Amino acid sequence: MVLLCTACGTSYEASSPPEACPICQDERQYVPASGQSWISRDALAQAHRNAWRRHEQGLFSLQTVPAFAINQRAFLLVTPQGNILWDCIALLDPATEALVQAMGGLQAIAISHPHYYTTMQDWAAAFGAPVYLHEADRAWIMRPSPSIRPWAGDTLEIAPGTTLIRAGGHFAGGTVLHWAGAADGQGVLLAGDIVQVTPGARRVSFMWSYPNMMPLAAGEVRRVAARLAPWSYERIYGAFLGQEVLQDGPAIVARSAERYVELVEGRP
Repeated sequence: MVLLCTACGTSYEASSPPEACPICQDERQYVPASGQSWISRDALAQAHRNAWRRHEQGLFSLQTVPAFAINQRAFLLVTPQGNILWDCIALLDPATEALVQAMGGLQAIAISHPHYYTTMQDWAAAFGAPVYLHEADRAWIMRPSPSIRPWAGDTLEIAPGTTLIRAGGHFAGGTVLHWAGAADGQGVLLAGDIVQVTPGARRVSFMWSYPNMMPLAAGEVRRVAARLAPWSYERIYGAFLGQEVLQDGPAIVARSAERYVELVEGRP
């Protein structure tokens, strides 16, 4: 039996509800005050659906409604070389599976960090797609799958013009996806919350723990910014609805990182 944590969406193979969710017990997530609770995949599908949005040519997002667990969105890149799912959501219902198959299925799945692993195993099995996770976060895989492909190093091109970049930060293996194949040729960064787009869309931020409001060390913020500096892109799409920088992405990342470091180091 597969059960999902209702606080983070992580899936577990268990004959009865687990005593705890290690993802939630880590200080970068949280155990709700009401305690840990669980839901089956069928029960989730009965009460929720996935809503779709087209952002630009070849780029769609899908997000579960009503909100479930962390409430992140996943992205579907539709490319001539095959489709890629970036980040993952817990709900894979028949409608979602039919829509993705009609759009050409999936060539690969890649996920930014463990909070969004959710039901990646089910998505991989449904579409026959490998799941690329950075090996630095291997310990956070709660449900093994032969489809999981841990990768090492700083970058991995999973399709022509589609590159995973290990940025670090929120998790040691924290990953963003650089897509050079945007229709206007300017490039896109899919950032999860490794780089968090702020409400005004003119800044980004970096955190060790978002729900617990624990900052990331200045040195690590510098490293994240340095790892992204060589890449050319215009737009940034974050993990949550409305988190979009539509122009001047690299300058915003550099400027935001510099200001963050000034503040955490106590400089005016």
